Amino acid sequence: MTKQGILYGVGVGPGDPELLTLKAVRLLQEADVIAAPDKGNGEQVALRIVDRWIQGKPLLSCPMPMTREQAVLDRCHDEVANSIGALLDQGKTVVFITLGDPTVYSTYLYLHRRILAMGYRAELVPGVPSFCAAAARLNVSLCEGSQRLMIVPASRTELTDCLEQDANLVFMKAGRELGTLRQALAEHGLMKRASMVADCGMPSEAVWEHLEDAPETSGYFTIVVVRQGENAT
Repeated sequence: MTKQGILYGVGVGPGDPELLTLKAVRLLQEADVIAAPDKGNGEQVALRIVDRWIQGKPLLSCPMPMTREQAVLDRCHDEVANSIGALLDQGKTVVFITLGDPTVYSTYLYLHRRILAMGYRAELVPGVPSFCAAAARLNVSLCEGSQRLMIVPASRTELTDCLEQDANLVFMKAGRELGTLRQALAEHGLMKRASMVADCGMPSEAVWEHLEDAPETSGYFTIVVVRQGENAT
């Protein structure tokens, strides 16, 4: 009887291959199949990060469309889970690569829960979160002493409650919402405390210590950091 395989959801960091953990590299090298998200726009950033460690390995492309239509997402997640389940039934070790860390706003988690519910083994492997890499690139801390840190998806409809908190703030995936975010920060007198990093760790990386100096538009992988404490400047 074939021993059932296992699925690993592996965080590959924000973009710089040197930020991969040793465990991530080992699992990539040991995997039978590499599963990678496919957003449908031709961009497979996670694959480019791990390319040197997976050459020649079978790849499973996993449709993960950029849509908010829940029925479409559920159907895609179910189909991917079934495809991976078939591989696990064959005793394969499958590594699903996901940007940043798999526990932070990761589409992989929807798949992870399905695989567990189907009775298979699945494990999460942490990676460097994009906002930690962005703070390091800005050469600043995210929080010190008793300061609090709030992580916010920039697509959140209402930002006022976040901006009024006594906490340092990180707005993730801010590119599409940059105009709205800038306006909200300006209204709350926070523009001078805001910084921005786009495409952290990627060849197209761009850093602005002051959000005021940044362009009005930016790409999907954009992070805005707002430091409100006494070490904000």
